[in-house]
Amino acid sequence: MKLIFMGTPDFAAVILKKMIEVGHEVIAVVTQPDKVKGRGKEMSFPPVKEVALEHNLKVYQPTKVREPDFVQKIREMQPEVIVVAAFGQLLPKELLDIPPYGCINVHGSLLPKYRGAAPIQYSIIDGEKETGITIMYMDVKLDTGDMILQKSLTIAPDETGGSLHDRMAVLGADLLAEALDQIKEGTAKRIPQDDSKATYVKIIDKSMGNIDFSLSAEQIERLIRGLNPWPSAFTHLDGKTLKLWVAQVEDTDVKAEPGEVIEIRKDAIVVMTGKGALILKELQLEGKKRMSADAFLRGYSLSKGTKLGRN
Repeated sequence: MKLIFMGTPDFAAVILKKMIEVGHEVIAVVTQPDKVKGRGKEMSFPPVKEVALEHNLKVYQPTKVREPDFVQKIREMQPEVIVVAAFGQLLPKELLDIPPYGCINVHGSLLPKYRGAAPIQYSIIDGEKETGITIMYMDVKLDTGDMILQKSLTIAPDETGGSLHDRMAVLGADLLAEALDQIKEGTAKRIPQDDSKATYVKIIDKSMGNIDFSLSAEQIERLIRGLNPWPSAFTHLDGKTLKLWVAQVEDTDVKAEPGEVIEIRKDAIVVMTGKGALILKELQLEGKKRMSADAFLRGYSLSKGTKLGRN
């Protein structure tokens, strides 16, 4: 099909590659503007732009896709379908009405659950046992359009935001290819969403990673996995940021304050929470590399009774 692809991060880049691989005619790629990144203040391309340039595709990076000049530009290209995956902007009705086969979105949840910007991370943070991909027709509201296909995916007990993201991107690419075939053949379904069952999730930001040790160990462990690799869960130790990468949950009868180190083991640091203990296995102190707890303890003197968090 003659399509325009709109997407920005790695998730979308995997899907764009699949569209090229299966032979769709990608006449243009639309992504977010380049950003300054790192201490060197170098300009960084969105992952989708990098894929587009590798395949000599035309790239557009509008600040706002609803600008009349840009809408007209899309209209002149006459796409049969517009595919959207983690693009980062809502499409106005003027754009949605252009392609005869509609605008199709790849969403990282089993809609109507987890509408919004970060469904993959929240499915782990909330303790879901499964999630999945929804391919849907877009409308002017956020993730409310009719569904075409859904496929579920089991969330592993040790799943991280990063590992689930990678698996979901591959599933999304495959399911989109299947949906586009159905659309072309005229066999695609339109399944309305049950709005009464809808839930919404907000954008992930760095402040979400600041651990509240009054929560249960189970909640904190899920937060650590859900925010791995970005933006990461963290606390503070002696005034420095301490990122927590891998942790386990353990029952305990010890009486102590949430955030208090209640035991130092050879290969772990045991911290009290609002319910149960959190066993820290991998961590990273500000200015240092990520390391196992035993390596950390060989280079840092930490004693029982130390309180994590800002004092």
